[in-house]
Amino acid sequence: MHYRTLGGDRGPRISAVCLGTMPFGTTVDEPTSLAILDRFAEAGGTFVDTANNYACWVPGATGDESEVLLGRWLRSRRAADRTVVATKAGARPDPARGPRWPGNAEGLGATALRTAVEGSLRRLGTDRVDLYYAHVEDRGIPLEETVGTLAGFVQDGRVGTLGASNHATWRLAEARQTAAGRGLPGFRAVQQRHTYLRPRRDLSPGPQRETDEELLDYAAAHPDLTLLGYSPLMEGAYTREDRPLPERYDHPGSVVRLRVLAEVAAECGATANQVVLAWLMGGPAPVVPVIGVSSVAQLDECLAALDLVLDPYQRARLDTA
Repeated sequence: MHYRTLGGDRGPRISAVCLGTMPFGTTVDEPTSLAILDRFAEAGGTFVDTANNYACWVPGATGDESEVLLGRWLRSRRAADRTVVATKAGARPDPARGPRWPGNAEGLGATALRTAVEGSLRRLGTDRVDLYYAHVEDRGIPLEETVGTLAGFVQDGRVGTLGASNHATWRLAEARQTAAGRGLPGFRAVQQRHTYLRPRRDLSPGPQRETDEELLDYAAAHPDLTLLGYSPLMEGAYTREDRPLPERYDHPGSVVRLRVLAEVAAECGATANQVVLAWLMGGPAPVVPVIGVSSVAQLDECLAALDLVLDPYQRARLDTA
């Protein structure tokens, strides 16, 4: 396993890949979820990611499932002290806001955030979260309110480091400036959708945000900000014939990039998934991939990417395809 520091030189030490637990307890059953977590820890993995709404869109689910299962694993393996846990607030369904998600998401107001952090701590069975994200932008709430409330969680010891997910770069920068101007802890991590293929620009991403050149430039210029990329492998679409490309990535430009990706993978004796992960981790603004897997075998494939080094020529071909 390789490691780095979260949020610059003041954050906790984390594994260079983060295990996403979004489907755990819903579409990935508990025995399989626990086996994946065990294997990740055995391999030296220390960084896991969940949220207070995972996976509320699955029929019959409430959004409790991922945090509850992760909490059981942390307790049963006595792993809390050696695991950096990230969770999120802002996108959990709130029935008082309406019957349908994501239109009824709780948002980032002070009351919602206070309720959210208490709920996450209870489900995880801990008194502290290492990394706490504002999950989805909420422009209906003043930044000062969100920033101040989240900073309070750090100050009272319930949260270690703050992050933002699915935020526009300018909004992230403004929030960080707001916190700095008030002498408060600010966002030191940002998690956005990020993969090798480029998305179409004529389709709305909805509440999800892509990592774009603006964010990459911003992260490269701010070493106190760690960039994480979720859905890097597009749920298997790079390697599985039964998983077509998502519509957002299905366009003529992807044909060339997929061809070059296959060429580089063959040169390296690696899978396309492993090359994508190595490309993310080794760029000018290094990315921590948040990997989502549904089996131990899939996890092992991803972990092998940690030792894959792309040479400058291969990276240039991938970048310019």
